[in-house]
Amino acid sequence: MKILITGVTGFAGSHLADFALAQEGVDVYGTARWRSPSQNIEHIADKITVIDADLRDASSIESLVADIKPARIFHLAAQSYVVSSWKLPSETITTNIVGTVNIFEAVRRAKYSPRILVACSSEEYGYVEPDEVPITEENPLRPLSPYGVSKVGQDLLSYQYFKSYDLDVIRTRAFNHTGPRRGRVFVCSNFAIQIVEAQKGLRPHVSVGNLDAVRDFTDVRDTVRAYWLALEAAEAGDVYNICSGTGFSIREILERLIAISGADVKVEVEPDRLRPSDVPLLVGDNAKFVKQTGWRPQIPFDQTLSDVLAYWRERI
Repeated sequence: MKILITGVTGFAGSHLADFALAQEGVDVYGTARWRSPSQNIEHIADKITVIDADLRDASSIESLVADIKPARIFHLAAQSYVVSSWKLPSETITTNIVGTVNIFEAVRRAKYSPRILVACSSEEYGYVEPDEVPITEENPLRPLSPYGVSKVGQDLLSYQYFKSYDLDVIRTRAFNHTGPRRGRVFVCSNFAIQIVEAQKGLRPHVSVGNLDAVRDFTDVRDTVRAYWLALEAAEAGDVYNICSGTGFSIREILERLIAISGADVKVEVEPDRLRPSDVPLLVGDNAKFVKQTGWRPQIPFDQTLSDVLAYWRERI
């Protein structure tokens, strides 16, 4: 079976490639922009086929889909950093929404019917009332960032192409996921890097932004297993939360990382790290996805944080 992972060199994409290679009879193809760092897939470079492609280039996407005709497409590539979306709103919207359209149009023109997973996001929910937690898939979408808006666009396009063209599309709204290889700018990695640097005398303190926000974290290795199961068992056209159902404040995550590291570090709030608006509370309900697929998170959060620290200790 041929599968295509858009953004295979990325955080989730590389872990999904690892998972796919462990399955029997799977040939892994992936897209990457020519300037994308490849360190996340160096250990499997000889086992997968990576194709240079920009999702915003419709003709190149159409050609690669027609040439490969993958049985499954995991559409993970995106501008995925919320903070960057404030600085680059147009690029975020174009990459995430137009890139998704180009995937769908390429499949439609190739005149075949792969199963397609579109990795949407809990950031679509945005502002959530306290009595709406835990968040179900029926909750109103009130995005509070350009990134969140772009993911709503992906989500609704997926539904529209399912209804209009009968594309076999499944939407997943993954809540926060972390683990080894997570980019430096994301909160768990960023804290881990600063803690390691402080332990080594490379910085005087750990700089932080808003520590009061509450997020629902899942290990990326559990998340990509969920993506795989979604295309095994989920209903076309439907949408599913992928989450642990447990909320952690950013403050608690920092405290846990410091405790695991054994570090004695100072913490200082840095105004530049505060966003124009921030989603205060995102904790999801995974009951629908669990019922449909049997998936449940398996990796304890402290193990995830320990693995993140170990990953960055090896690199600093």
